[in-house]
Amino acid sequence: MLYRFIYNPVIRSTNVLLNIQCPPLSSCLAKSFTLQDNSTVPGIDVLGHCIIVGEVAKALIQRFIPEIREKYFPPGSELVAAVHDIGKVSPCFQEKIYRATTGYRSNSLPGLEYANPDQEKNWDYHPGVSLAALDGRDPSTKAGKYIPEIAGRHHGLSARKKYSATSEYFGGESWQQLREDSTGKLKEYFCADWPEVKDDFHAAVLSGLTSVADWIGSSSAFDGFKHIEEINDLPARVDTALKTAGFIPPVFRQDLSFKDIFSFDPRPAQSLFIESLSAPGVYVLEAPMGMGKTEAALYAAYKIMQAGKASGIYFALPTRLTSDKIYERMNKFLSCILDEKSPLRKSLLLHSSAWIYEAEMGEEGQPGASWFHAKKRGILAPFAVGTIDQALMAVMNVKHGFVRAFGLAGKVVILDEVHSYDSYTGTIMDELVRGLRKMECTVIILSATLTDERRRTLLQLPEKTQALLSHYPLISLVDDGEEDALRPVSLYEIPVPVTDKIEVAICIISNDGDAVEEALKRAEQGQQVLWIENTVKEAQARYLQLSARAVECGIKTGLLHSWFVQNDRSYNENYWVELFGKNAEARYAQGRILVGTQVLEQSLDIDADFLVTRLCPTDMLLQRIGRLWRHRENDPVRPEDARSEVWILSARYEQVLANYKKELGKSVFVYAPYVLLRTLEVWEDQTVLNLPGDIRRLVELTYQERSEDGLPGKLKHDLEKERDRLRRFALLGLSLGGKTLPESKAETRYSDRETRDLLLLQSAKKNQDGSISIVFSDTESLELKKGLKNRDKNLWRRTAAILSRYVVTVPKNKAPLPTPEWILDWFSECIYIGTEENEEGRLRIALVKKSGKLVGIDSSEVSRDYFLSYDKVCGYSARKKADTYDEEDW
Repeated sequence: MLYRFIYNPVIRSTNVLLNIQCPPLSSCLAKSFTLQDNSTVPGIDVLGHCIIVGEVAKALIQRFIPEIREKYFPPGSELVAAVHDIGKVSPCFQEKIYRATTGYRSNSLPGLEYANPDQEKNWDYHPGVSLAALDGRDPSTKAGKYIPEIAGRHHGLSARKKYSATSEYFGGESWQQLREDSTGKLKEYFCADWPEVKDDFHAAVLSGLTSVADWIGSSSAFDGFKHIEEINDLPARVDTALKTAGFIPPVFRQDLSFKDIFSFDPRPAQSLFIESLSAPGVYVLEAPMGMGKTEAALYAAYKIMQAGKASGIYFALPTRLTSDKIYERMNKFLSCILDEKSPLRKSLLLHSSAWIYEAEMGEEGQPGASWFHAKKRGILAPFAVGTIDQALMAVMNVKHGFVRAFGLAGKVVILDEVHSYDSYTGTIMDELVRGLRKMECTVIILSATLTDERRRTLLQLPEKTQALLSHYPLISLVDDGEEDALRPVSLYEIPVPVTDKIEVAICIISNDGDAVEEALKRAEQGQQVLWIENTVKEAQARYLQLSARAVECGIKTGLLHSWFVQNDRSYNENYWVELFGKNAEARYAQGRILVGTQVLEQSLDIDADFLVTRLCPTDMLLQRIGRLWRHRENDPVRPEDARSEVWILSARYEQVLANYKKELGKSVFVYAPYVLLRTLEVWEDQTVLNLPGDIRRLVELTYQERSEDGLPGKLKHDLEKERDRLRRFALLGLSLGGKTLPESKAETRYSDRETRDLLLLQSAKKNQDGSISIVFSDTESLELKKGLKNRDKNLWRRTAAILSRYVVTVPKNKAPLPTPEWILDWFSECIYIGTEENEEGRLRIALVKKSGKLVGIDSSEVSRDYFLSYDKVCGYSARKKADTYDEEDW
């Protein structure tokens, strides 16, 4: 019999001497299991779950390329993953999980008489116990510096070591002995000992392996078992669980040509780039807008994967304003390169029904959990299109950052539309490229607008490297060796011949009214006019102004921005891309004006006859101009009066110097005022733009370093302070210290502001049987029932996918008030509502009345400061009420 002190402030006010027997290891639960009748029974024990997770980790490791397996997953890596949950062998956790089972009477089991689950938060729950247990009491059993930390952060956040392994809070000597016995049994099972973990980055990759293996090891493939001995087909179940989660090794068609995949011969620049890429390294392709950089990068990725030097592709787009059109292009590419006999071929395609409805990622990846959303899960899949934000968080001190690092390891990572603007605000990207090189990735950087200095930084070139070529277009690459004293980085540069030259007329316009009249006149002539604003609110206002005038002229108008629910945005994009595309017959049936925001400068393949744009940094301005006369095959049928011309909306330089906040308006909350000022200075006297010849010169003039005084000096100083702040976020592993941020607070660019997800419904009514009747639109509705995941998992996932299509992400300051907890509870099983620790960051839910006005589900007011509304034409709108002021009203 063992004696020990347990202090429970809820049950005892002082320490008392207790005589409590330690339970057998087989009675320590890791999971509970809910039956179809919604009763909950004990699930698998801790040792069984740890073995499953270790086996999943072993199988995951085999899906990586040999270079990654050798570098990051030495023998014993599966043991690191397996021991993650030994902290569940503790009184408070065991009491908590037994209380979750049907019919259990609190504190009724031997060894748990005084356990209080409410105390777990004081040591960061069971990961905190795992951390302390692996740090050990006996130097001979310690797992080193990193392995305890890996176990302590397998839920995404680093646990604190607040108490020793033998603390009374963790059960004292006897419970620690039980945890050490568990570790010994795991070592014996896997015939392994602790591997050497070399550094913080190595620890981050192993942390990602541990978390993902834990998620998959918690999937339904392992439900219904209490002990590992009951599972007689464990390898088959592990393989099924991995494939169901999307970890499917692709099989490629061999020796396809560029034309086989894209149905046209490569251009000279594309051919040169493809020939230059033969091994992992960093490759930069600088070329004009519309040259086909995407196709060049994808074919190069195919070559690398076919040679067995990469395990997949992550295509990172520059902002959250991602168009669904890029998914269509990627899927067409994958359909060509994947062998017809490739296992689960359809599941490898992006946004397929198999991925959303059938893929199962365990606890964190299930409906209602934070990683159910495809924008996160995609980084773990063999092929994905996502935003740069998800990739950047792989090297940030942010929750589950290491999961993203694990997901990128060994892949071809394509960073699309990288701009020189990032030299001031995207310092985290430099850390990302460095991290990707360490993880044996092939990094392909596509840009139309880099300075030599920015290119040098992205290529990770030391100062002593010889001067770079100023030729444009240009291919630059460094080999896959990391620089050291004996082996410097090798830089190769390949000039690309210029085949097409374009001339664009430039006009700076300070009067918006003149631009409105010109846009209407051009549209009346049958031209397709594009108008780009820097903020959603300004785009909405401009659309309403133009549409009111256009009706009487027979002109069609449209609006595209990011504040639409997915269903409406997809419809709008498909409609307008078709009209602004290559179909001349549909294109010139009438004149049109399409108004939008930054979503129009990237991802969408649109071709305008005339462009009006608000002033923005030079690199973005060139991207927008790249939408002018994009498809030269349309030139013969363009209206007779059409000419390639852009009007830039801005006050003159001296006026901006006199009052920059007034003259630049809301653009200063999107782009750095200093960069806008430098851009205006460069472009003010520009009347003709020659492409691609002028691109390098204009970008260099905008971003060249120089001393400043007066207002420019102050604005430059402010920007450098922001740059330094962002650099502090770029930590290559959570163990480097500092508070781990929630994802919602991970700022990666100058213009980032906190956002909130908002679910929009037409109506939601609770029925007598406890179900909820939800109407989304005139054509879509559903019944939401509690316990659906236990009765029909496919319907559960389909329901979650439908709900996700009616979510819009809006700025925090314009979001509705927090939704009451009892309402969130209705939806929590099928959509991620956020965490209790961050109440302000939780999901918001509102009803859209026929008038467009937003109200709460209980008809309550949804905002104190704004009139909130939504419609399919203008999207989400927030109009200030009287006597309110919002400085960051962007």
